[in-house]
Amino acid sequence: MIAEKKYYTESQEKMARYAKAIAHPARVYILDFLADNIDKCCYSGDMAEDIPIARSTLSEHLKALKEAGLIQGEINPPYIKYCINKANWEEAKEMFEGFFRK
Repeated sequence: MIAEKKYYTESQEKMARYAKAIAHPARVYILDFLADNIDKCCYSGDMAEDIPIARSTLSEHLKALKEAGLIQGEINPPYIKYCINKANWEEAKEMFEGFFRK
């Protein structure tokens, strides 16, 4: 088997994954909401009251942010609470700051 040539670094791929995750205004809103409450977690129901989108749409956006690693969730039926994944949040900030300083 021939090894596939890799054109992008792991860092570039990770940065692209973070960028894709925040490429929707609702997701930016969600991250703002959670970042403003960084020392505590928030229930998805709380966010649903503040953002004018359907709960199912909110769930899809939360899922995308969680898959990218920017947030983490804890299921406590019937509630799901979310918070910023602090380690990945700091990593993403450093990546973007470094990228835009070039």
